[in-house]
Amino acid sequence: MLALRTRRLFDGVHPVPMARPTVVLSGGVIEAVLDGPPPSGVELVDLGDTTLLPGLVDAHVHLAFDASPDTMGSLAVADDDTLLTRMRSAATATLDAGVTTARDLGDRGYLGLRVRAETADTPHRGPRLLVAGPPITSYGGHCWFLGGEVDGVDAIRAAVRQRAERGVDVVKVVVTGGQLTPGSLPHEMQFGPVELAAIVREAHRYGLPVTGHCHAADGIAAAVTAGFDGIEHCTFVTADGVRAEPPLLARMAAAGTRITLTLGTAGPGGGGGGGDPRRAAVHAALRRVAGCGVPVACASDAGCGPGKPHGSLAYGVEAMVGLGVPPTAALRAVTSGAAQVCGLADRIGRIAPGYDADLLAVHGDPTVEPGALRRVAAVLRAGRRVR
Repeated sequence: MLALRTRRLFDGVHPVPMARPTVVLSGGVIEAVLDGPPPSGVELVDLGDTTLLPGLVDAHVHLAFDASPDTMGSLAVADDDTLLTRMRSAATATLDAGVTTARDLGDRGYLGLRVRAETADTPHRGPRLLVAGPPITSYGGHCWFLGGEVDGVDAIRAAVRQRAERGVDVVKVVVTGGQLTPGSLPHEMQFGPVELAAIVREAHRYGLPVTGHCHAADGIAAAVTAGFDGIEHCTFVTADGVRAEPPLLARMAAAGTRITLTLGTAGPGGGGGGGDPRRAAVHAALRRVAGCGVPVACASDAGCGPGKPHGSLAYGVEAMVGLGVPPTAALRAVTSGAAQVCGLADRIGRIAPGYDADLLAVHGDPTVEPGALRRVAAVLRAGRRVR
């Protein structure tokens, strides 16, 4: 058994008012949370003036993307061996930043399944991974270059079956366009209601959740109607603005739709709205989503561009606070809330007896200063100190 002593404790829901928080670990699981010394005979590691919190959960990453100015071009010239090396490095950088669970929502050739197996066998190589494989998209649609193009209901069903047979954890669907792909527009739909409903029926038949890349307000509404379990990005853009209407938010809340907001960029000003009226309108919509009563994760979308290096999730928390979300709520969005979005709320995202011993210690107090998340002191995965 091992015990960790810290100055402050955030348990994934709220700060815990203890004078000397001590967390006891046994067999990769949290055994007890104490205010004071551990039982005799238990090895004690004093983490000093730090805050201990659950290992972070990044619900939206792309390990195959290199965060370069030309992500698509870089991917096109990389063979599978090169891409695997890149993904392994990205997984290590993600873990180094205190992310002990990550959801990869778009790779090429199902290479993420190999990295998932490697990090499961050797925890210090990366976080626990949930993997989607190539996202399902329309021909020539957003992220077509990852190999998930389909056309028609029969092809859609076959694509879902293929993913289930491969062993993915979630089915990712590109419902609307995106900025990364030339010729694709975020406010435009890529699939109709019949196709979206077919994806959900087939995925649920295999016990798989479905999450959708949705920027367009119309796309969000269509995905909710089709029964999608989750929505990624959720920016509510239209051809000429932003439209986050209260009735749609109410429908999302009633359906329990899980939301992943991909916020923040690394570096100064990464969370601000600047003087761009459209961006300010998107941020206003995101504030409404964060408070609409649905499970919300804050994620990095790591790999998608120069402002999104792997391991940059902490900047998303700062961006969320910059939108007016209280720091403790923003921390929940990368711990217990993100665990709920990923379907793992009974195992991770909390510091409580019976939960996995995935832990992060940082210098400072992130419940007061979110930037403290970037000052990593220690990372434990499955009870083992990996950083």
